[in-house]
Amino acid sequence: MSRLAKVFEQLAERGAKALVPYIVAGDPAPQHTVSLMHALVDSGADIIELGVPFSDPMAEGPTIQLAHERALEHHVSLSQVLEMVTAFRQTNADTPVVLMGYTNPVEHMGYSQFAERAKQAGVDGLLTVDMPPEEAGETSQLLRDAGMDNIFLLAPTSSDQRVAKVAALASGYLYCVSLKGVTGAGHLDIVSVREQMQRIRQHSDLPVTVGFGIKDGESASAIAPLCEGVVVGSALVDRLAKWDNAADTDKQIAEAVSLIADIRKAIDAVADV
Repeated sequence: MSRLAKVFEQLAERGAKALVPYIVAGDPAPQHTVSLMHALVDSGADIIELGVPFSDPMAEGPTIQLAHERALEHHVSLSQVLEMVTAFRQTNADTPVVLMGYTNPVEHMGYSQFAERAKQAGVDGLLTVDMPPEEAGETSQLLRDAGMDNIFLLAPTSSDQRVAKVAALASGYLYCVSLKGVTGAGHLDIVSVREQMQRIRQHSDLPVTVGFGIKDGESASAIAPLCEGVVVGSALVDRLAKWDNAADTDKQIAEAVSLIADIRKAIDAVADV
């Protein structure tokens, strides 16, 4: 059983929901990423989505765009991201790590080489924002052969036909985008998310996480009853944007991940009701 499948199974047995924080590898600086990953787990994260820095992150709002820029200022590459996962795995063999990013860095490395190196590093899945399902068949097979999952986004505008096509290719979990727009934009529309979830359930029994627009315990607890997991990105990354290199590193990490601890409490409280 994969790490992702095991986590979702264990959570389902407890009636709990997955908490999935997103950070960009190398933000605010490469030397802090692995420590941040461990701190996120200690604060209640079940799965980590680790952003691969890219120069044109088209799905992202200003907050995460700037995080990509900060990481690229440090010349963080896909190879370095894999090294970070390897370092994380030295003391954490259980928490799934999903790389989230764009096609270009993976294509530049080569899909076969990426699959092999990601497997060796301990990556559990890949979410490639700009790879359409029509072009993802070969990549899905390479990842599957390496024991990794290919994870897809589903937007509010996805047709039933497209949901079915994505569901046929996806594994691990499906990522439901809660709103029309980029990360960090707008306000949650619970009615719309509920309708999306109903359509997705008609085509797949994979776990579904919901992201984009989840900023705090209140928004996370509103979404959690509808899905198997909540993704928190911009609100967390926004805290990292305030990083002061002259200040105490441990204190700043603790302040950043306190958001995750708060959201953990909020969604667990919903599960306990």
